[in-house]
Amino acid sequence: MAKQDKETYDSYEKDVYDNPPAGPMGVHRGARSAASRAMPYVIVIIVALLAGLLFWSIYSGEINNLKMPWSSQESSTTSSAEKSKSGKSKSKSQSDSASGNKTDASNADSPTDSQQNDQNAGQNAGQNAEQTDNATAQQAVNTGTEVRVVNATNITGYAQSKADVLTQAGYTSVSASNPTGNVPSQTVVWYQNETDKATAENVAQTLGISNVQQSDGLVTPIVVVLLD
Repeated sequence: MAKQDKETYDSYEKDVYDNPPAGPMGVHRGARSAASRAMPYVIVIIVALLAGLLFWSIYSGEINNLKMPWSSQESSTTSSAEKSKSGKSKSKSQSDSASGNKTDASNADSPTDSQQNDQNAGQNAGQNAEQTDNATAQQAVNTGTEVRVVNATNITGYAQSKADVLTQAGYTSVSASNPTGNVPSQTVVWYQNETDKATAENVAQTLGISNVQQSDGLVTPIVVVLLD
């Protein structure tokens, strides 16, 4: 038997697998561009940078200073509210100030308690001064008052000599006499009424007598009793 010839590619009948389409098929893909190959690395780098920036902002507190697009509207709204509140506070302050000025003015117009007390004290002082003047007028020295000088000593003419002293001092109704009843233990000037007190004191001063007393039942308004 003769040896068969060696089978080759061309000895088989052509089919669909012997005429594949142009370009890669299946798991075989064409070569990618440099940009598409570098894109994953770029994305990783960007994400890492953003994560680092976020971590730094949180750690340093700078995240509070970051302004978002919507934060401008909130800021403007907050600023308007603050301005409105400030305007109300200013108006209230001006109102309070005006009220305080009005109160101060009313306080300035109305007298204080101390001023009223001073006024009352002044009125009382005036009344007291007027009463004192009236009392002084009532107790003024009256040189026309009847004065009787009694000589209770053994010295003859002693009462008359003292009466002359009073007459020289301006008294116009002075008489001298001797005692008719009980006499005091020391020299004294008696007066009957309170209105004669000032005159009795003046008589005692004129005669150098220090003892002045009020006494009832006197015949004359003022009686001077002279003793040794």
